[in-house]
Amino acid sequence: MSTKQKILTILRQDGNIVSGEKLAATLDISRTAIWKAVRELEKQGYHIEHFPNGYHYLVSDVLEKELITNEHLPTSAIFIKEETESTMDDAKVAALKQQTSPALFIAEKQTGGHGRFGRAFFSPNGQIYMSLLLEPNQTFEELPQYTILAAVALSLAIDHYTGKQTQIKWVNDIHLEGKKVCGILSEAISNFEAGRIQHVILGCGINFSLDPQSFPTNLQTKAGPIFPQANPSATRNQLIQLIWQYFFELLEDLPNNKYLEIYRSKSMVLGRRVQFSQQGVTYHGKATKITDTGELVVQTKQGDKTLSSGEISLEAIE
Repeated sequence: MSTKQKILTILRQDGNIVSGEKLAATLDISRTAIWKAVRELEKQGYHIEHFPNGYHYLVSDVLEKELITNEHLPTSAIFIKEETESTMDDAKVAALKQQTSPALFIAEKQTGGHGRFGRAFFSPNGQIYMSLLLEPNQTFEELPQYTILAAVALSLAIDHYTGKQTQIKWVNDIHLEGKKVCGILSEAISNFEAGRIQHVILGCGINFSLDPQSFPTNLQTKAGPIFPQANPSATRNQLIQLIWQYFFELLEDLPNNKYLEIYRSKSMVLGRRVQFSQQGVTYHGKATKITDTGELVVQTKQGDKTLSSGEISLEAIE
């Protein structure tokens, strides 16, 4: 552990003002070395108050492996970058290099992020951009509904830290108070010779804490942050940790379909009229059911239409 990390640990654990003299004696280094290390921590984004009698740690939102880890994701399986083109691409490269999974890839800044159908999306700095690499080694028919599991885990974690109730727009968007705060993208890498899915990658882009007015004008009525205030009630580390804690708990609970019950209860489309396009034809109807395999059943004048996430995008909800 570096000197900076040792000082950070002491300040966090103490919770009060810790004198430079005490830090120096504990770590057997000079007061000057303490001061330099504190300055380096501040440059990294940590908030530390300076007093005549010492230093006091304030809650900071710097991404840290040690605060995200859980029994399924050791620190050695968490990779954090200052900037990347896409965490999905980072996960794909890691899969090709036979990275042990599960593994989590996170970035402070993402320059080439995209959603379903290759759509680019607004990616301001300091939000949450992450992708989870899994190695199910199963046939397509055997695969769990990973996108739905991730949506439920995200929704529950956001509920926990906001005290509000999120909704899920089929199949992969999380909405809070009528605005999209998170999108999920899942991709599979197949082994055609073996007929099995070798890897699955779950990507998440989360609007964590932002001024709602900072969104592009055309998005302000559609998208928003989880925390519009300057001082959110949770850190990104806490939210990320809880998301994947919930995800792996739901995964371990299979084949119990409790996650589907939660998903359906949080649906913002069931029972409502929707519009969608399929093979160049626009349909209108009422969303009546989400199947056990995550498909949406819409009752239209032309009969029931069963929609999969890969072939349509909901265009309107009435």
